[in-house]
Amino acid sequence: MTLVSVDDIRAAHELLRDVAVRTPMIHSRVLSEAIGGPVLLKCENLQRTGSFKIRGAYVRIARLSEAERAGGVVAASAGNHAQGVALAASMLGCKATVFMPAGAALPKVAATRGYGADVVFPGPTVDDCLVAAREYAEERGAVLIHPFDHPDVVAGQATIGLEILEQVPDVRTVVGAVGGGGLMSGVAAALKGMAKEEGGPDVKVVGAQAKRAAAFPASLAAGRPTRVEIQPTMADGIAVGRPGDLTYDLFTELVDAVVTVTEESISQALLLCLERAKQVVEPAGAAGVAALLEHSYAVRTPVVVLLSGGNVDPLLLSKVLRHGLAGAGRYLVVRCRLKDRPGALVTLLGELAELGVNVLDVMHERVAARLHVEEAEVLMHLETRGSEHSEDVIGRLRQKGYTLTLS
Repeated sequence: MTLVSVDDIRAAHELLRDVAVRTPMIHSRVLSEAIGGPVLLKCENLQRTGSFKIRGAYVRIARLSEAERAGGVVAASAGNHAQGVALAASMLGCKATVFMPAGAALPKVAATRGYGADVVFPGPTVDDCLVAAREYAEERGAVLIHPFDHPDVVAGQATIGLEILEQVPDVRTVVGAVGGGGLMSGVAAALKGMAKEEGGPDVKVVGAQAKRAAAFPASLAAGRPTRVEIQPTMADGIAVGRPGDLTYDLFTELVDAVVTVTEESISQALLLCLERAKQVVEPAGAAGVAALLEHSYAVRTPVVVLLSGGNVDPLLLSKVLRHGLAGAGRYLVVRCRLKDRPGALVTLLGELAELGVNVLDVMHERVAARLHVEEAEVLMHLETRGSEHSEDVIGRLRQKGYTLTLS
């Protein structure tokens, strides 16, 4: 028996009718051409609070008793679940306390406070926050709103699956980000449950985890939820060290595959979303797109990719975009040796202008132990038109006698 049924999901959908936005589905021409079939983007980055998390948080809190809500709720989150819990609690007249990592993005912290929650920073990781939130719940009598490991939370996230079937009835594959597993296990429960109930074709469900925080592959290999050591990743929203017990069981029953994606693919996916789909997406929210870029062989079309969140720190966004541009061969950081004489730098910049390169930044160094007396070195940040253009620029400069080091 499925742990979260279609009836559970329908009830959650009704509960969210005037709360969650029915987010748009947009066609991606560039991804469709890349994999040879229709690809559509489900824009949960345009959901209230900027991610899908309001769905599960609201369902969970709405189903508490009046006495439970009177005692308040507590949550642990890097940002999106925090905002979902804060808004849901505010709408339902309930006090919320949220434990966030010390390095949480400032816009997410500000938004969580703006929705009325008290914010506490107990340590550097989400797991530290979850420990602190559980202790707070025991001491104060507050109800812990787990970010993924509860049937009501999963049912709330699963309502996305019902919307997908309404918007793309012939969908064959759904791809989305996986942290603790609440989103994709819920979507799988909706899609598989509806297919079984109505006799429709089976929809493949593929989860995408950041390679530096991939707890599900290790857990599935071990046959039980297993904790892994998380490495630093730009996709902080899905950096979860251990799957939930409930979500692990749902995954083993319903999810067809879990793939991992590199930091380079995530940054390129974020860049693609911004440039080609005109969607601001956070790194975790772009993991599904990254999976298509790395693992397109694993899908059948039409494909729906979930853009699960758009709450990105502008400073992080600028760094990730540069990373994505570099991965696409459109951003070069180059050290160039030249003669330390009048006009040498002007000549070099003239060469770059003739090659159609946009010089973003230049740092000129004339005195260093590694340089000969007659040498100077410039560190340049360059914008090019792509990998072929970059290779042409490097080759042409070297032909003209410049010594280059790529950073």
